[in-house]
Amino acid sequence: MYLFFNGEILPKEEAKISPFDHGFLYGMGLFETMRTYNGHPFLLDDHLVRLQSGLNMLNIKLDLKALDIPDVIASLSEKNGLPDSYLRLNISAGDGEIGLRTAPYEKPNILLFQKELPPLMPLREKEAVLLNLKRNTPETSLRLKSHHYFNNIAAKREIGDDPGKEGLFLTENGYLAEGVTSNIFWVKEGTLYTPSLETGILNGITREYIIEVAQKIGITWEAGLYRTEDLLHSSEAFFTNSVQEIIPIHSFAGQAFPGKEGEITKALYTHYERDAGVLLTKNELHGS
Repeated sequence: MYLFFNGEILPKEEAKISPFDHGFLYGMGLFETMRTYNGHPFLLDDHLVRLQSGLNMLNIKLDLKALDIPDVIASLSEKNGLPDSYLRLNISAGDGEIGLRTAPYEKPNILLFQKELPPLMPLREKEAVLLNLKRNTPETSLRLKSHHYFNNIAAKREIGDDPGKEGLFLTENGYLAEGVTSNIFWVKEGTLYTPSLETGILNGITREYIIEVAQKIGITWEAGLYRTEDLLHSSEAFFTNSVQEIIPIHSFAGQAFPGKEGEITKALYTHYERDAGVLLTKNELHGS
């Protein structure tokens, strides 16, 4: 398997990062996960906008536009022979002296690797399971997709490796937050609901896409502070993330949900199927 590392496509065994990289020493790094469908990197521009914003917050000096990521993805996909794939773009701060640094990081390490995934699959249902572990608060006012990931790992350990289950975080104040690696939506009386960013969740790229699609097709939506009872009283629900796409919920806390038969879930997935191979940004939904 080949990967992209600091300007070169190399066999994965040849990629080396110094132990003095502050991504390793202090968690100063960010990543994005995304998919290609027949070679097309779905919503790539939105992933790069979020990543660039995070790099600016971490004071990591890198202009992602200068890297020509679309060309890198195309070259890597051709080298690996993987038109349908999982992609992870990882930026770590780079080498530094021991100690907390306030100066900008000028020479980050850039890593892009992929693994094989099947083409777009039919909807796959999961059970939502409430976690005992609470969602931690982000380091800043906005949660970054950063190397600080142990809260998610600890949650995954709690829920286990069953692929048919997704853990659901509450905040310390008892509000619905997000899945271990996903955002959550539910429907009540025709309105689509999702927790607000105020809860400290990651503003997922697929989350943003779903909201845009809902607006386009006339589904009302709301984001706010909600309790477990709000989800239990809903008519259908689903998780989203960039790799697993739309994941219908078939049960939660002993209550059955329609799963992949949910009316709005199916409607949104129809648009996802159509858009996955063509869109680079959610803004294209509105011709902007």
